[in-house]
Amino acid sequence: MFKKFSSEDVSSQNQVKASVQRKIRQSIAEEYPGLEPVLDDLLPKKAPLIVVKCQNHLNLVLVNSVPLFFNIRDGPYMPTLRLLNQYPNIMKKFQVDRGAIKFVLAGANIMCPGLTSPGGALDDEVEAETPVAIMAEGKQHALAIGFTKMSAKDIKAINKGIGVDNMHYLNDGLWKMEKLE
Repeated sequence: MFKKFSSEDVSSQNQVKASVQRKIRQSIAEEYPGLEPVLDDLLPKKAPLIVVKCQNHLNLVLVNSVPLFFNIRDGPYMPTLRLLNQYPNIMKKFQVDRGAIKFVLAGANIMCPGLTSPGGALDDEVEAETPVAIMAEGKQHALAIGFTKMSAKDIKAINKGIGVDNMHYLNDGLWKMEKLE
């Protein structure tokens, strides 16, 4: 998704009204209850919240020119990896085995066998169409953020095909864009 992402992919930037800002804060608070104590620091009420519209129906949420969250169409908001590395326990986690790491870092989707092999791990409570953090075997920080295509139970049972769509990974365009001017 963000493989060749750059500031040229931006269609428009708008400072949002207070009502839209409240709606964004509320949906983020519902999606990530672990962020509740620090939400006022992340998305201050007085600081301008900017929504950047990009190609492919992608929206970025910026505070002080720093991208914090993104969503596709009207889907759930997902944190950027930089934010996830600051607050690692806000998302459900899947873990891929060592063999899958280089493919995930190249932007590939996460296949079921990479999650169900001995080095992989699944959170059984995860349903389909849920944002998850993709961890690597033996590493402490997330290497990608994905969107599940099927539930964790189905991934274990079927064990074939794509289990998680890779949305944002280390060293992609969004990772390299620390600030958007």
